[in-house]
Amino acid sequence: MKRQVRGLAETARDSRPEIPDGIFLVRVDGTQFRWHASKPFYVLRLAIIEPSALAGQPIVGRLYCTQKAMWKLGWFLRDFLYDPELLAHEQVDEKALRDLRGVVKVSHTVINGISLINFDGFAPASQWEELSAIQISSSSRSETEEAS
Repeated sequence: MKRQVRGLAETARDSRPEIPDGIFLVRVDGTQFRWHASKPFYVLRLAIIEPSALAGQPIVGRLYCTQKAMWKLGWFLRDFLYDPELLAHEQVDEKALRDLRGVVKVSHTVINGISLINFDGFAPASQWEELSAIQISSSSRSETEEAS
């Protein structure tokens, strides 16, 4: 038996807008280490600062801690200006990560029907103006090419 329930479709939709692929100025809202036998990782919760149209929206993704992926964790820590003394002692303090700011490039991958966020790159927050200008010019150039 099928029953129509008005308003059901509204509750099934994700209330947050999809974060598009691109470059964002973000603040670290939280991190949590998750142990896994073959692939330990950090869950990063970032809050968008710029562009202002998406300000406050969360970006949640993983940074793996395997030997092969350690370079990316180091890249994130250096560009977000993590405490160099802790970094020199090979220590990650989740409390020290909170409120760090930087630039992140994200893209999406769909695996088994689930959309996952990839962290494709990082940069210091001081480079936001330069990187956002490049992103704006390249997106307007691609829109012009599509219109042709």
